[in-house]
Amino acid sequence: MTSTQKETIILLRSNGNSYGEIAVQMGLARDAVISFCRRHFPRQDRIIHDGDQERCKQCGAELVQQNNMKRRVFCCDECRVRWWSEHPEMIKRKAIYTFVCENCGKEFSAYGNSGRKYCCHECYIEHRFGCSGEPSI
Repeated sequence: MTSTQKETIILLRSNGNSYGEIAVQMGLARDAVISFCRRHFPRQDRIIHDGDQERCKQCGAELVQQNNMKRRVFCCDECRVRWWSEHPEMIKRKAIYTFVCENCGKEFSAYGNSGRKYCCHECYIEHRFGCSGEPSI
């Protein structure tokens, strides 16, 4: 991409043209225009203005946001882990499966594994090897 093309893209984008419109006018691939614009035009919600005060969800400490970085919600990993352990209902669990154990017949649910057969390791050992989980001496 030449410097004149870059200048033209900046001008067209500043005027409100879409990525597709710029790509057609410039004879470039739309993805090339998107990539260039993302490097040269930061997202508006990531720009931190003076006076914006945000606080940690867990402890309330003041957060310092940085340009071109993901927006911080917690001040540290300890606060993040504590908050999520105290609010498990906020986790969006979409892959919860319900099964019947092949060994004991008990119904159980598992998250993220659609191929479970047993409710626990002991049931697996008993069904697979015909003995309980106790090692023989």
